[in-house]
Amino acid sequence: MNRYLDISPEVQEALRNGNPVVALESTIISHGMPYPRNVETALNVESIIRENGAVPATIAIIGGRLKCGLTPDQIEYFGKKGRAIAKASRRDIAALCARGEDGATTVTTTMMIAHMAGVRFFATGGIGGVHRGAETTMDISADLEELANTPVTVICAGAKAILDLGLTLEYLETHGVPVIGYGTSELPAFYSRHSGLSVDYRMDTPAEIAAAFFAQREMGLKGGMLVTNPIPEEYAMDDGVINGAIDQAVAESVEQGIKGKETTPFLLARVAELTGGDSLDSNIQLVYNNARLASRIAGEYQKLENE
Repeated sequence: MNRYLDISPEVQEALRNGNPVVALESTIISHGMPYPRNVETALNVESIIRENGAVPATIAIIGGRLKCGLTPDQIEYFGKKGRAIAKASRRDIAALCARGEDGATTVTTTMMIAHMAGVRFFATGGIGGVHRGAETTMDISADLEELANTPVTVICAGAKAILDLGLTLEYLETHGVPVIGYGTSELPAFYSRHSGLSVDYRMDTPAEIAAAFFAQREMGLKGGMLVTNPIPEEYAMDDGVINGAIDQAVAESVEQGIKGKETTPFLLARVAELTGGDSLDSNIQLVYNNARLASRIAGEYQKLENE
């Protein structure tokens, strides 16, 4: 057991008994939306996971400890502190733990800590990827490298629409990460169900996805798996509206010289402003949708592992 890792009693019991567990990130709480909506959303996601037969494990760094499973009070603490908490990627973990500081986990660090704890599935909104203009900035999310190396299945609504989705798929292909579309052959574009880009495989049931990941683990293949789950039709945004807002937000970020890990929070917040909050509402609904699917996949996987 990693001596820096604390697993909550509820998650420990689920893992010990072979029950499904679904990891959740904490950056969406601290950096993804304002208080108190961030706390309300985080608690709702945990409830959805329980309603679908799994145990939630919200992941964070608190006081230099890697936490797999937060209490409601800890979620409230993260929500209130918001962006005062450091956004922690792989490069930040050792320093934050050594200093006894807090860190909001990204897709990368949530995958890492989930794997340390023995959690196989992780539900989020959208992964990071290759940013627009990366051919000159080299701005590529660490999420992609983590997917190539850490055996956790990530359930999302695709890569964030603020990214270069085509290059993101190319990067994942190069690193051998299978991209699965749940009930679709087309890569979802986060706020939208359509990107015009193809996934590697279409799978129509949670059991089919669980079987693929089980086979990958049984063969000892390294790396994770990316499951892309389209936003429900009733919450999807008009392609023209959302793409116009994204283009404007990207242009403003370039004008203001915003770079690195500040880029994504700025773009998501600005897009929310430009769409009158509609993008935030869509973001919340797609996270709920991903939590439901992740719970069902985790349940099917445990049936295979418990045989």
